[in-house]
Amino acid sequence: MELSSFQQRRHIDPLCRVVLIEPLIPENTGNVARTCVGTESELHLVDPLGFELTEKRVKRAGLDYWQHLHWSRHSSVEAWKKQVPDRSRVFYIETSGTRSLFDADFQRGDWLVFGKETSGLDSSILSADDANAWYLPMPGKTRSLNLSNSVAICVFEIMRQVEHRSAKKV
Repeated sequence: MELSSFQQRRHIDPLCRVVLIEPLIPENTGNVARTCVGTESELHLVDPLGFELTEKRVKRAGLDYWQHLHWSRHSSVEAWKKQVPDRSRVFYIETSGTRSLFDADFQRGDWLVFGKETSGLDSSILSADDANAWYLPMPGKTRSLNLSNSVAICVFEIMRQVEHRSAKKV
């Protein structure tokens, strides 16, 4: 049974919008959803998902906060792109990105886009629209971080920047 009791809904003024393109691991998606709830951000899931999104799966993963999540599900990357009014505010996060995330100038409501856990974002997505590709600096000897950790770092960097600007205006 699909998630009928947890209707898709949009946030009026989200901190940011996290987009997971073809996520494979339900626990990662659950952690990302928790981050979105905790930061008043939106979650956008782009099909195909590597797992069933059912009430039973959500409950099994301990996602008892899913009813507080602002989220949308899109049938394809193209369907998701139709929801984006300003593509200059889309930040593709990928290990092959050319700019450090910490050099980005984020604004409230920006879009953070992540690919599937095993292969990241497809090159066709990165080459379309002259994608704004960014990477997380990691001086250590690891290829990449877990998807949910990467999302959390990026979302909290947006929060740091947005709150810092707001504090300056007071």
